[in-house]
Amino acid sequence: MLFVLFPGFQILDVAGPLSAFEIAAQFAPKAYRLKLAAAKAGMTPSSSGVAMQTEPLKGQSNIDTLVISGGGGTRDALSDATLIASLKRMAPRVRRVTSVCSGAFILAQAGLLDGKSATTHWRRAPQLASMFPNVSVDPDCIYVRDGDVWTSAGVSAGIDLALALIADDLGADVASNVAREMVVYAKRPGGQAQHSALLDLDAPRFAKLNAWMRDHLSDDLSVERLARKAAMSERNFARAYAAETGVTPAKAVERMRAEAARTALARGGGIQDISRKTGFGDPERMRRAFVRLYGAPPAAMRRTLRQA
Repeated sequence: MLFVLFPGFQILDVAGPLSAFEIAAQFAPKAYRLKLAAAKAGMTPSSSGVAMQTEPLKGQSNIDTLVISGGGGTRDALSDATLIASLKRMAPRVRRVTSVCSGAFILAQAGLLDGKSATTHWRRAPQLASMFPNVSVDPDCIYVRDGDVWTSAGVSAGIDLALALIADDLGADVASNVAREMVVYAKRPGGQAQHSALLDLDAPRFAKLNAWMRDHLSDDLSVERLARKAAMSERNFARAYAAETGVTPAKAVERMRAEAARTALARGGGIQDISRKTGFGDPERMRRAFVRLYGAPPAAMRRTLRQA
């Protein structure tokens, strides 16, 4: 298993999965042989300044799995011709290719995500979709598997990816044992939506409208009503809002309502009452939204939140 680093990589993108595979080897000896490599071998500095010793990426052979790290140095790594060429050359000869966080950009730059589904850190997902239109980007999944290519969300999600890979290689029992040793979920409930700033829609043009929507979640928040509030035609409003925020008005409303309901669940209260006050209208609509956004129904989410 070869971890691919570059100057400015995020150290947890590497250290988290590396620790998971190391612990897995305690339950399944010789299951993994771990190596670190970079286009320029030596002490490769992370974004925190802590460096890791790496081997030359060029000339690596007999690699089963590639793990591409992410981090602040991704932007420069995209223009590293040696790195990209090496990945293109190696990919057909390995069993699977994976990335953590913004490492998905490097895979995409190498053409390894063309025609595939992928994910990355929720904040970078719109940029990935914009830069690489041939990639189907899912901004909510913790990790995505499309054939022999696996991608994960940001930073700590690399551990989730590693556990999924371990389960695929060695079985769910080993993955569960590793998770217990690491004191993490064997399979994290929900998606990135429960961790991302869903309500921090980066939309200066619609900032006042978004604030009004949050204060009127139980009102009619149809596109027609929102367009009138924004003093725009429905068609222009829907197009402009999606372009500015990255989501449709309906999706934004659903996310705002779900986030408000999630907060209310953590504080206590009945599901039916919460569904009414947050604008879902009935528990079933709220349940469907929670499953879609968080991967778990309100009742299960409430138990998780209360335990936390």
